[in-house]
Amino acid sequence: MLYAMNWTPKAEPPNTLYYGDNLEVLRRYVQDESVDLIYLDPPFNSNADYNVLFAEKDGTQAHAQITAFEDTWTWDMEAAQEYAEVLRAGHERVAKCLKGMHDVLGGSDMMAYLSMMALRLIELRRVLKPTGSIYLHCDPTASHYLKLLLDAVMGPEHFRNEIIWKRTSSHGNVSTAFGDVTDTILYYAKSDRPTWNQTYLPYSDKHIETKFTGAGEDGRRFTTSDLRHPGIRPNLHYVYKASNGVSYQPHPNGWAVSREVMAQYDREERLYFPTKVGGRLRLKRYLDEQPGKHMQNLWEDIPPINSRAQERLGYPTQKPEALLERIIAASSNEGDVVLDPFCGCGTAIAAAQRLKRKWIGIDITHLAVNLIKVRLADAFGPKIVQQYRVVGGSKDLASAQALADLDKYQFQYWALGLIGARPQARDEKKGADKGIDGRLYLTDSAGETKSVVISVKGGHVTVNQVRDLLGVMDLQEAAIGVFICIEEPTAPMRRAAADAGVFQTKTVAGSSHPRLQILTIEELLAGKRIDMPAQQDIRSFKQAPKAKGTKAKEAKLF
Repeated sequence: MLYAMNWTPKAEPPNTLYYGDNLEVLRRYVQDESVDLIYLDPPFNSNADYNVLFAEKDGTQAHAQITAFEDTWTWDMEAAQEYAEVLRAGHERVAKCLKGMHDVLGGSDMMAYLSMMALRLIELRRVLKPTGSIYLHCDPTASHYLKLLLDAVMGPEHFRNEIIWKRTSSHGNVSTAFGDVTDTILYYAKSDRPTWNQTYLPYSDKHIETKFTGAGEDGRRFTTSDLRHPGIRPNLHYVYKASNGVSYQPHPNGWAVSREVMAQYDREERLYFPTKVGGRLRLKRYLDEQPGKHMQNLWEDIPPINSRAQERLGYPTQKPEALLERIIAASSNEGDVVLDPFCGCGTAIAAAQRLKRKWIGIDITHLAVNLIKVRLADAFGPKIVQQYRVVGGSKDLASAQALADLDKYQFQYWALGLIGARPQARDEKKGADKGIDGRLYLTDSAGETKSVVISVKGGHVTVNQVRDLLGVMDLQEAAIGVFICIEEPTAPMRRAAADAGVFQTKTVAGSSHPRLQILTIEELLAGKRIDMPAQQDIRSFKQAPKAKGTKAKEAKLF
């Protein structure tokens, strides 16, 4: 659902973060052939019982809103309508593919998911440039169906790779099946000429020790390679007299290079002269000049995000930045446009920004949009907000109230986004954190980091709620507490806030700030903000350490 949007159709300047249904956004606001690279990790509840996903439903169940923490799809009236829309859309190959799946799967939750994906894949192909590529991230539960859909949408001849990423370590609780430790990334191009930058992995120590066994007087390690042509080339049949005075005969196929290039190799001391009479001339390849080994489709070198990783957000489907950086570096160039239509916590967006690409992100939850805003500010500094725009969401008090009535959590995430606060995950609201919806940070007079705790209320408010917030502030030794509400605060609420006193700091001469502040949504929409010292630059989304295998020369990667 979209709220009070002031969008101009077909006006799509990157960088843009959209709140809304990606199907609607794609159809109305993203131009044909305007995107260079698409990465999508569509939500899917792969932890559900496999058999439940294929159970048929009668189609009358109410459609539940999909949230960031409830990635489920249900065969209901909306899913049935999406299925029917694909059949009517005029894409014969896609319609036949989806109908065949329906003949097998019936009206199941899996079919609801595939119907949803079919419509969106059609639109994603439309917005992709002829030189563009699409990477679809999924798990084995649905990967085989999605590959068939991509064959139908993109054309089977444009399939490039099924990339296997080892996303976790081994499982010990396996009973009647092998451990499930991988994800699948389906890579398709739109044409036969996709943008492609070859990527490399560094050689292993074992490979270096066994292959690069030669060493010159300067100590540089090298290996040697054949100088014969792989095919028969009569024009490359010549006797070469080398600088050591020996004449070398070509292989029956011919030399791999012309006489001029051979002479250049000789001048540069790159020719390896055989020790045996009649041996063949070979080419020296120095270790320090080699980019590494070509990247293959089995990716075991990028670990998952562990509990102590700097980039960890707590988002259930968060992927490591190194994974997205590899994809973006391989299939786009600086200045190209990267699109993530299910952008979640914004890993693809953060990676695109770091690699100097333009980007478009779309998500249907205020949680995701707010997290991405915070993530970008944390990773690139507060001025990053000048480099992108956020489109969609509540724009006035009436639409904010409508959002609060519809979903209190989405309202909380949206309200926190107005002040750039990081949301508190629902499962973190326990003990001393109960009732806290978000946080900011500041530096006190001693240079220590202090928290600003935030409570958001979309319904009726009372003085007891303000007193509860004050109690949490005392327990957590928070510097400032902020109570955000739609309703106008009562006189007792304002008195309780005033009685909380002030927070003083020496970071700014004579600086003091109300310790407990009440802000209404109307005030926030009008531009009012928290009365507090400048926020401490605590970058909780710093770039994660590069995974093993991404240290190839920059020129080779980009």
